[in-house]
Amino acid sequence: MAGNNIKKLTIQSLIRRTGGIVLIMLSILLACILILIGVMLAWSPGKPTPFLDEKGKVLASSISEKIHISINGVEQGMFIKSKNNANPVLLFIHGGPGMPEYFLTQSYPTGLEDYFTVCYWEQRGAGLSYSSDIPAETLTEEQLISDILEVTKYLRKRFGQEKIYLMAHSWGSYIGIQAAARAPEMYYAYIGVAQISQPLESEKLAYKYMMEQYMIAGDKKMVQRLEKFPVTEMDKVPNSYRSLRDEAMHKLGIGTMHDMKSVVTGIFLPSWKFPEYTLSEKVNIWRGKWSAYSINMWNQMIATDLTAKVPELDISVYFFHGIYDYTCSYNLAKDYFEKLQAPLKGFYSFAQSAHSPLFEEPEKMQYILQKDVLAGVNNFADTQ
Repeated sequence: MAGNNIKKLTIQSLIRRTGGIVLIMLSILLACILILIGVMLAWSPGKPTPFLDEKGKVLASSISEKIHISINGVEQGMFIKSKNNANPVLLFIHGGPGMPEYFLTQSYPTGLEDYFTVCYWEQRGAGLSYSSDIPAETLTEEQLISDILEVTKYLRKRFGQEKIYLMAHSWGSYIGIQAAARAPEMYYAYIGVAQISQPLESEKLAYKYMMEQYMIAGDKKMVQRLEKFPVTEMDKVPNSYRSLRDEAMHKLGIGTMHDMKSVVTGIFLPSWKFPEYTLSEKVNIWRGKWSAYSINMWNQMIATDLTAKVPELDISVYFFHGIYDYTCSYNLAKDYFEKLQAPLKGFYSFAQSAHSPLFEEPEKMQYILQKDVLAGVNNFADTQ
């Protein structure tokens, strides 16, 4: 009887002790969550940073704003940045699909605002323009091209410019060059950064290169993971391949940037630390990135040969491409450039860059924009 009582007391003591430990652990977890939320909120005031002079006052004639306007019936957001709002206007079309890039300027300033009034428009269904209420039937390639043209009209009217410059990056170059082809009268020039050409062929070249490099490195685990997606034998790229593709490319320095080895540390974490978005806007960046819309746009792009769809432009054309870029093949972009008909064109290779020369080699980019693009010439191009 006494033994049973001792056993009961021991069990009760253990329960009390275990319960106390669990309670402590839950309290610590709750405290960590609250601290994390506090840090995230501190990082997310959501106000654009103004341009200041040497005295700490807002730079005269500068503009730094985050606005939402109605574009083709849907409220869409954009950042407009310039140290002098009388500068020529440049509309930047981000990549993805569904992935804004403006937050990268915190770690990788482009200097574009020194020479242009830059509009970082966030596309329908992406970032500032994300909403679960957007009708699914409007999330199409044709709609996005129409949106580009409407944003262009807004900027021309607002800043009193007859024409503006159009710069498009990666996925943005897929819809951007089509917009330029439809309304060349609204643009001084089209600037394709990591220009898409034949996306499926580009994926096959990238896959082949990655398999070769990981075999040489003896990375059997990555080789086995890639072997599950024999892209070279497919007429399209499976959605389940996209995340692995990003990881594998970045480890080899052929992804977003040549020196960026991880999507997590290079893109994901910086997006959460960028102060000009609110916390909910940051959440929406990633909701848009992995939405069904983004996947559908990816599939539609992969199935298209842009070289056949846009064989000519009636304005000046400039292609900026990193030599390490396998996200959008450097060699295929050069082939497209050679075939593309335009009144003036220039191809510029960036020897230290992969997919994002505007972030990787901003000084060279600025020089070309000043000396060639704004002057309407191609004197510094490696191919004309």
